[in-house]
Formats: sequence, C-alpha cells, structure tokens
Amino acid sequence: MTAQTAVVPITGTELLAQIQAEIKANPYFAQNFGNDGERFVAWYLRRVLLRDPVQARDDITDGSNDKWIDAVVVDDEEQRIIIIQGKFINASKVDSGPLEEILSAWMRLQDLSALQKDCNEKLKRKLEAVRKALDEEYRIDFELLTTGELTDAAKADLKAFSEKLSESDDFTASLTLVDTELLETRLAEADAHELPSLQHTLKVNSAKTLLTHVTNARTIVTLLPLKECLAFPGINDGRLFRKNVRQSLGSNNKVNRAMRQTLNTEKIKDFFFYHNGVTALCDQLDYDEKLGEIKVKGLSVVNGCQSLSTIYTASERVRSEQASDACVLFRLYEIPERTLADRISVNTNSQTAVKPRDLRSNERVMVGLKRAYETRYSSGFFITQRGTVRPADKDENFTVDAAVLAKMIMAWHCQRPNIAHNEKKLFDEYYKTIFRTGYDPGSILALQTWLNAIDKAWDNLNLDDQLRAGRAHVKFHLLFSVSALYANVNKQPTMVASPSHTLKAAQAPSQILPLAATCLQNAFQSAYNEAVVSGKVFSPQNWLKSGASVQGQQLVAGTVTSMLPSLPNSNFLLQSLSAPAEVFTPRWSAE
Repeated sequence: MTAQTAVVPITGTELLAQIQAEIKANPYFAQNFGNDGERFVAWYLRRVLLRDPVQARDDITDGSNDKWIDAVVVDDEEQRIIIIQGKFINASKVDSGPLEEILSAWMRLQDLSALQKDCNEKLKRKLEAVRKALDEEYRIDFELLTTGELTDAAKADLKAFSEKLSESDDFTASLTLVDTELLETRLAEADAHELPSLQHTLKVNSAKTLLTHVTNARTIVTLLPLKECLAFPGINDGRLFRKNVRQSLGSNNKVNRAMRQTLNTEKIKDFFFYHNGVTALCDQLDYDEKLGEIKVKGLSVVNGCQSLSTIYTASERVRSEQASDACVLFRLYEIPERTLADRISVNTNSQTAVKPRDLRSNERVMVGLKRAYETRYSSGFFITQRGTVRPADKDENFTVDAAVLAKMIMAWHCQRPNIAHNEKKLFDEYYKTIFRTGYDPGSILALQTWLNAIDKAWDNLNLDDQLRAGRAHVKFHLLFSVSALYANVNKQPTMVASPSHTLKAAQAPSQILPLAATCLQNAFQSAYNEAVVSGKVFSPQNWLKSGASVQGQQLVAGTVTSMLPSLPNSNFLLQSLSAPAEVFTPRWSAE
C-alpha cells in the first residue's frame, strides 16, 4: 500500500465475514476443531499470533472442563503466557459474562494443583508448561478475543477487572480486549511481519507540533494524543522497539504498574506532566502541516517501550472520553545513520539502569566474533542486534543471529539443550561461558548449517505431534542429538566434537538427521510411557526443559550407534560420523 492510500477501518460485521470466509476456505479448521468457537480461536492463533498448524492445535484447550480457558500459549521467545478466551459473536453486543469467566480463570490459575485435578487433559498438559514458565518469571497476558462490542456495563467491568489483575501483589497479570479495532491492527501487523521496516502515518495537532533541524537531523517535537499511540504498528510483537536496548518488562514491573494506575484514574488527563516522553527514530519523515500528518518510514521507538506497551494494555481506558485530552511528549528524529541511531538508543535509556545483556551487541567479544566471521566468509552476515535485516548481498545460508548462536552453543558445546530456550540466562549468567574470544568461525557456520538442515528436513522427520508443537525447543534438542551421535560413534561419550569438523556432513545430512530424530522421539516416548504408568501428568514442553530429556537422548544415542553396523547404509553413516580424537574436547560447563 502506498503512502497516499487511505485506510478505511473495517466494521465488526466485515471482519466477522472475513474470518468466516478464511475459516471456510481452509479445511484445516474443519478437520481439527469441533465448533465455531474453537475455529475462531484457532484462526487467531494461526493468522495473528503466527502459530504453525501443529502449535495452534496444541494450544487449544477449549472443550469440556476447560475452566473458561480456550487456549494457552507459552511463548518462550517473549517469555510470556497468553491465556485466551474467545467469543465468536454474531450479535453486536457482548455482556460481562466472558469477563467474569476470565476473572474466574485468573483466580483458579493461582492454585494450579487444584485446577489441574478437574480440568480436561489438554489443559492439564498446558498447566504443567505454565507452572514451569511461572517459575521462570514469565509474564501473564489474558486476552478476551471477540468480534462483538462490549456493553457499557461490560466496559466498566473490563476497567475494574484490568485494575484488579494488574494491581494484585500475588499474581499480577494484564487483561487486553482484542476487539475489532485491535484485531484489525494486529492482523495487519501479522500480514506485514516479514517486512524489513515499519511505515506509519501519525495524526497530530499542527498547532502543538514543531519541525526543526538539530545538527542536520530533521526533528519533530509534538504533543501526541494517547489514543494515537494505540495505532502504532509493532507494539504487540515488539518490532516497533527493535532498536530499543530494552523490551517490555511486563505489567508487574514497578514502574509500569504505577503508570497503569495513572491511566486508570482521573490523573490520566495529567499524564503528560508525569511522563518523560517517547523518543522515536525513522529513516525518512514527511510532515504535512495542513493535514496534520507525519508519514514515516523505518519507524522505531528507542525510548518509551514500557510506556507504549502499558498504554496498549489499557486501550479501552485510553479510548474513553476521560482520556480525550491526554497526551504524551513525542520526539521523532530522522536518523538514517545506524551508528548514531545506536548511540541515541543507549543514551536515551540511561535514566534507569540498562542490564548488561541489553548491550551485548556492542560488547568486545561479540564484535570480535562478528568481525572474524564476516572476514572468513565474505558472503556471511553475523547479526548482533535484534531487528537487523540481512543485506541483499549477503547469503541467507551464511547468516547467523547471535541469539540463535547462543542456543546452538548451549545445545552442542554445553550439552544442555534443555536450557537453550532461556535467552535471558544465555546473555546473562552464561554469557562468558558461551561467547568466547577466538571461537572458530568454521564452527559457527557448521552449527548454523546443521540448524538450517533441521529446518529444511522438519516436515519429513519422524516426530510426534507433541514434539512438533515445541519446535522452538526441539530444533536444539535435535542438534544436541547429532553431537551425541558423533560422540558415541567415536567412543568419546563424555566429549564433544568440534562443529567445524562436521560441516561436510551438515551439508549432506539426509542420513544423519533421521537418526537424531530417532534419539529424541524414543527418549520422549519412553518418558511419556513412564509418566502414564505412574499416573503422572506429562508435559512435553516441561520435559524438553528438563535434564531428563538430555539423559534420555544420550541413552538412546548410545543404543542407536551400537546398531549402526547392522543398517544397510552403515558404511556411509559410520564414515560421515567418524572424527579423530583430537577434534573432541570436554563440554563447556553450564550448571
């Protein structure tokens, strides 16, 4: 869509028709979900939250004894738990019933043991994953998903319930109404997810807007209505904050809770005076004073992530009549130069302490790894900062993200794929263990090549659907299984092969990856069977995060390698997995 194209908001009826048409056109929904309510939530999971087909089916908990919880998403990448209650409403009005169901679900989630005793089997499995996520301090987001409109009484209840959830000292959570307006915004964000930059048009009051130049950078300072903040793209998935050194800290952060209290009281009209403002960068801006419009390309907020995220979760309050005059100081700089943009990001966030992991992208070892890798491989690209887009002249197969590299090293060198999901720990307490000066660029490429191969072979690997639903974890467990096969074939069960020695095999992995999948699948099946026999609830997601999964895969890898000589392709496999003793080293400790 060009900058000149007018965007006409769709109505609830039109959106409902669009959703119904998309559900009807895709047999996936009819074949996997038993009623319109489930299909509506599944549509949201697939189209808006971008869950894959297996994940979406696994996320749905709707049915008998669902305890008013239609879907549960445990997002390890964003470290949050999303609890969804969906109402596929043909009528235009929604009463307080669904909100009361969410409040009931919130109260019951505070006693997971009791809830797990009388809920359905699908929810029982999810609650085990929720328990583990809460132990790791994931934030909780409740979402009421509807194509209808709340009654006035329901709107009052929404405000009251939101305050109750966010102000709880024992079990803090956020509550978001995903109605037609917000659903349309999120759907547009999802459709544009792969775009390299954000484009947006801000509506401003020209009388309260200043355009000037500061050291050759075009700068706009304006009083931006809080309601206009809700229209920013990329808040929900974090793309708007890709140059910010901090992402959202969640609703239980002390500052965010105080800000939310301001938004939910009569003080909202004075929000401008209590707030430092929002700072944003863009590659290009075009200000039309007559129309009161600022068109921006390459938009990114570098200071104000917490504020915009909190405003976003209080959307109904921000849209209310009491908030009509509420505004925030908004600074926009046209800064196409990357180096200056990074400095602005760091310095505008110095009002509170920036944790070391937020600034690892500029740390000496990280910069050294990037330089060494890109020097060795001229078509390679090493990404140190989230949101960076691969240049067109760089090879996708030679592109490595530092966050992904950390997970690969944890799975391979540290032999702990069960920890690989926790990016926070990888860049904090395990950072010095993982990122080492002089680490071989050839090993970086080999690890990435194996991961690429796993992604390409994914659909053909013999894995249970419950494992497929945990793809973010499973990929690194498969990588670990490959390393375990190398160790056992070469009779080095306590050692780890240098990834660079395996690069040739990674480039032709068709015989090895099925063996790695067998290691994981058999270990998983054994753990599942054991849980069933003992009458325990088995959570695949929690098992993947446990040391038992590592031990199980190691055991199966030993069994598989002992059987290799009897396989028809044994000579090829043994030759591919063969490695001299000198390429093996002890694992890196990550306890």
